[in-house]
Amino acid sequence: MIKIAEVLPANPTPLWKMVKQVGVDYVVAPMGIASGSDKPWDYMPLLRMRNAFNSAGFEVSVIESRPSLEKAKLGLEGRDEEIDTACTLIENMGKLGIPVWCYEWMSQANWMRTSTTTLGRGGALVTSFDYEQVRNAPDMPNPVSDEQLWDSLEYFLKRVIPVAEKAGVKLAMHPDDPPLSPIRGVARIMRSIDNYQRLLDLVPSPVNGIALCQGNFTLMTNDLPGVIRKFGNQGKIFFAHFRDVRGTPEKFEETFHDEGKTNMLECMRAYKDIGFEGVLRPDHVPTMEGDSNDNPAYSSVGRLFAIGYIKGLRESVYGKA
Repeated sequence: MIKIAEVLPANPTPLWKMVKQVGVDYVVAPMGIASGSDKPWDYMPLLRMRNAFNSAGFEVSVIESRPSLEKAKLGLEGRDEEIDTACTLIENMGKLGIPVWCYEWMSQANWMRTSTTTLGRGGALVTSFDYEQVRNAPDMPNPVSDEQLWDSLEYFLKRVIPVAEKAGVKLAMHPDDPPLSPIRGVARIMRSIDNYQRLLDLVPSPVNGIALCQGNFTLMTNDLPGVIRKFGNQGKIFFAHFRDVRGTPEKFEETFHDEGKTNMLECMRAYKDIGFEGVLRPDHVPTMEGDSNDNPAYSSVGRLFAIGYIKGLRESVYGKA
């Protein structure tokens, strides 16, 4: 059965107890709790992080944070040192039994929005993107092409995949958000179904796979359940972000889980059909009345609504857990 996880900070907060109280037992974690000369990707910080979650009744299923890889993405001097750091993280994850690392290949900007205060259902605050508002923005400092990113990604994968195979850690590539290219002079290559297949074929390996972020993938296709089956039947979905949007890659807004463009029930059925037994997390949510928008898309109340909705979908497809 598919497992429901939530992304939590490394140090305890009320959200730790809230998601535990609504029945979540799995965590998508950051890197470790560093101290002294240790770095967050070193063994002892990762051990402390894992043990803290274990003590609260959680199992750490995914790490979804990374050391800096900007030089690696751009193919600049110093990239080998950055890749060494990623290898250290992967090796230590393997030693600690943390099975999936979610990484991305977005250069100079991660997920991008033009507003974090768009009014959604009932006045909830949602994030949105409008390319027309970005079109005339200045280029980023290091313009980069598709092929430069593909070349640097191949170099990276050839270095890290043997390490990940030995460690028993799966590499789950997150899509570009938004899946649109170029933006401000920078190509974004993880933007289409065909490009994801190219990723899988670039350095074939049982550990080379996908973080299927539905909010991005549904902007790449009109048949998201079919895409889940396509990659799932190859055994390449290692992690899922279960969220939704409405619109196009050029102009979209995020939604509550029950009102976007995607048939979420059919997606859940697709995960069952492919036998996916990994974790999903709700990912981005609207900020609801009475909650804080200090961290847009990650407010507490919206997450609880999302978890409840996902649990209902899962029960309707899989039966009661």
